[in-house]
Amino acid sequence: MIRRYIASISTSILKRTCAAAAVLAVTLGCSSTKPPNTAAAEGSIESAVLAQSPTSLLARNLNKSKKSLSAASCPQNDAFTESVNFATQASNLAQSANSKQDWDEVATLWVQAVAWMQAVPPGSPRRAFAEKKVIEYMRNLVYSQQQAGATRAQASTVSFSSDLLNEQLGLYLSYVAAVGPPDVLIVGSSRALQGVDPKQLKQSLAQNGRPGLKVFNFSVNGATAQVVDFQLRRLLKPGHLPQMIIWADGVRGFNSGRDDRTFNSIVDSEGSQLLAAGVRPELPSDEPNAIPQCYKFPQPCPKNTFRRAFTSVDRPFRGGQDAQPLDLTIQFLSSGTGILPVAENAARYELKPIAADAATQKAQLIPASRRTTVATRQVNLLADSIDSNGFMAMSGKYNPNTYYRERAYVSGQYDRDYENFNLGGKQATAFNSVVAFTKARKIPLIFVNLPLTNDYLDGTRLRAEQQFRQRMQQLSRQQGFAFRDLSQRWPGRNDYFVDPSHLNRFGASAVSRVLAADSSIIWPRPKSSRSDG
Repeated sequence: MIRRYIASISTSILKRTCAAAAVLAVTLGCSSTKPPNTAAAEGSIESAVLAQSPTSLLARNLNKSKKSLSAASCPQNDAFTESVNFATQASNLAQSANSKQDWDEVATLWVQAVAWMQAVPPGSPRRAFAEKKVIEYMRNLVYSQQQAGATRAQASTVSFSSDLLNEQLGLYLSYVAAVGPPDVLIVGSSRALQGVDPKQLKQSLAQNGRPGLKVFNFSVNGATAQVVDFQLRRLLKPGHLPQMIIWADGVRGFNSGRDDRTFNSIVDSEGSQLLAAGVRPELPSDEPNAIPQCYKFPQPCPKNTFRRAFTSVDRPFRGGQDAQPLDLTIQFLSSGTGILPVAENAARYELKPIAADAATQKAQLIPASRRTTVATRQVNLLADSIDSNGFMAMSGKYNPNTYYRERAYVSGQYDRDYENFNLGGKQATAFNSVVAFTKARKIPLIFVNLPLTNDYLDGTRLRAEQQFRQRMQQLSRQQGFAFRDLSQRWPGRNDYFVDPSHLNRFGASAVSRVLAADSSIIWPRPKSSRSDG
């Protein structure tokens, strides 16, 4: 549940380079996983090549490539060698990994492999090759995190009969454990899940003089007013509630005449029965009782001084003090997808293609002995597409000329979401409960009617929208919550939508910027100094 959060932190670390102009910061962190074997090769990298002519470089005997040259940047342990060492360890361990702890260790090794490969100086002749290796290693890192996630412990052993609600709940509880409750919580259906970007909202608020606010999107596919009421009043503990709530959705979630299948399945779930008995799901309160182990990353280059990196670190990977350093002779497996360096046991590996979509990526390096096991592991692609702040970014752009070639057009008259249209009843009762709940706890509530396309708003849907807009404007004046109508903000901006009624990431960013620029909204002050990264 938290692997993507971890991956986002890791990636920000890995992108730093060790050069005279851009210094790589020291990143020495501790982890509770088993300490990996670390290695440091004695060779040096040829990095100061700019001062020599191309002719002299080409004439150089390639067999003498291990000879040391004066470095233009940090001359610490050879970054390329260190990276290959960690990559080899990660590949070897992946052959026998069969638990979350094993795959976590594989991931930490790939993190270090990427960090060291990224630290190859820009002036080095190895740099172009290293940049490609960083991309390949990152794919392997993502895969190992997915494998660890496939065996992760859930926030609760009980289910609420909604895979996405279970996933979002576990992520939210982990978020709270890591950085505390968010200052702003976004709720709603899939339209909110894809339609309000927490990170963009945070960034835009900072640009408008409100820095440091933590924002999380706790939206769930199919959520109605009843589902949101369940989330806020029954599911979350009082200490996990935010300072402000943005409820982003539309009329479909307020039609009491439709069949509320999502809510009905939640109510009938085992988790709901436990809630009725006063038992809320929660994560373990204490960290695992394990001895923290520290990992090895590249050193910075302080004022161009020459320093060895982590001379006190043990290096059992090299087989002890008398063992020879890793031979940097690299063998390759060729394929239409590229090349990948492997160790002497290359026969045990298989080169696999990499999908373009990060949510469906598979490992490029898969142990042959584990091909069957890996093939049977099912990764929750929907959960993998959600970022660390609960947001599902969709990159596709709605094109009506091609969209309906693969999908049948359904008018509002035959749309079940508008069936027996009624803005009163059970959904209105649930909404009033949320309004009263937030008012009693002095939590400002802002309802945002999200944008729709012209193609979606046929006669039936447009009439429903007009009724909903009038009703919400009236209720906002009577009950004191804020209502922002963006339903027809960009009716012709198909590039902001992934389908006729759901925004893509560009539209979500636009909505977030609009909200952040709304001077009539009184945003809270950051409650905690802890940042969500």
